[in-house]
Amino acid sequence: MTGADLHWFAWSVALDLPGVAQSRPFGPDYEVFKVGGKVFVMTTVVRGTPIVTLKCEPEHAVALRQQFGTITAGYHMNKRHWTSVAAGAGVSRGLVEELVRNAYLLVVDRLPRAKRPDLPSARNLHESSPTSS
Repeated sequence: MTGADLHWFAWSVALDLPGVAQSRPFGPDYEVFKVGGKVFVMTTVVRGTPIVTLKCEPEHAVALRQQFGTITAGYHMNKRHWTSVAAGAGVSRGLVEELVRNAYLLVVDRLPRAKRPDLPSARNLHESSPTSS
């Protein structure tokens, strides 16, 4: 997977989730994806390398950084709760999809009920995977 593929795939997974809005609040170099007004994924290019930065459970983020050389603490974000992914060995479509969906659910679970999107099968987001064929 190239850096451009990484960005495109993360965008397509994020935009396929219920209630997601895409914007550029930090300028033209950042694509930001929100649910309920809260950021869960963003993409940019850092020193020529496309990255995807995602909300992540702290323990999972540490494990990912130990396993993948191109996964680091969140670029310009809280290093405990965010992780950044660049294309590289082992970074597959399946991994990116899992990370985007997990980031989404982390944010949705913390939203007030009134701001949560209608998720008749939110827990099935991990199992249903229309983009991972």
